[in-house]
Amino acid sequence: MPDGPARSPLSPAGRPFLVVIVGPTAAGKTALSIALAEALNGEIVSADSRQIYQGMDIGTAKATPAERARVPHHLLDIVRPDQSLSVTEYQRLAYAAIEDIVRRGRLPFLVGGTGQYVRAVIEGWTIPAVAPQPELRRALLAQAEAEGAAALHRRLAALDPSAAARIDYRNVRRVVRALEVCLTTGRPISEQQRKQPPAYRIFQIGVTRPRAELFARVDARIEQMIAAGLVEEVARLAAAGYSWDLPAMSGIGYRQIGQYLRGELTLAEAMAQIKRQTRRFIHQQNTWFRPDDPAIRWLDPGITTPAEVVQMIREALHASGE
Repeated sequence: MPDGPARSPLSPAGRPFLVVIVGPTAAGKTALSIALAEALNGEIVSADSRQIYQGMDIGTAKATPAERARVPHHLLDIVRPDQSLSVTEYQRLAYAAIEDIVRRGRLPFLVGGTGQYVRAVIEGWTIPAVAPQPELRRALLAQAEAEGAAALHRRLAALDPSAAARIDYRNVRRVVRALEVCLTTGRPISEQQRKQPPAYRIFQIGVTRPRAELFARVDARIEQMIAAGLVEEVARLAAAGYSWDLPAMSGIGYRQIGQYLRGELTLAEAMAQIKRQTRRFIHQQNTWFRPDDPAIRWLDPGITTPAEVVQMIREALHASGE
């Protein structure tokens, strides 16, 4: 590894330097983050709510064993598909991983497209300690199914206008969680959420591409997933006893392949639905990572080279006192 400022990601004041790489699905975050971490003596902390699951590798576009051999990755494969991980738990694990990386004199990279995970870490969310309420969740999800996601969002808006203004109505799980906290505690979730940013010096990079190119990459990725064995991966999970109703098994890709395996869709129909749902998901990701966010330095990895990004990071390290 090259000598340089990234070998000591602590300033004299003791504040860790954290590189954050965000952006939509299929933009190229994984390839760029690995190249940067290799060049800057870094390690990667995943911020992807699907890559936490064991045995779900192809459909989540998890870093391959060869890629993980090049650069250490953290917070992959940490729960079974029938287990859950709250944002609070993720935040705690991410802070611990970052501290461990810094303690060993390496540079931490927080990389992923799950907005809640990224923001919880870099903004230091204080999250209401309300345990999941399975019966209430089922009732709220049933309401969304029967009346539509917009109707459930209107219910949240009546109880907590501030939270509703921040949550896209199509993100049913976030709407359900906000309602769950509000109905359980009797107080709006927006009143219970506080932010205490951690003592990190943060450099945020946004990875993006022109929309047509991004969608073409999505289509190619999904076709490659099928070729790599996504159908067999989903079949193995089902054979292991994981229910189709689990959140992990109802995510994009796994739900549609499950429908194919049950004879409800042809493989071509399943693939078309995965592509369509992934495009919708990218629109949701844009509500978290906005092109006009001045805190994020956006780049197209098809234009800006990894060497140029390495130089950006080194300049940021120097500017912050390295």
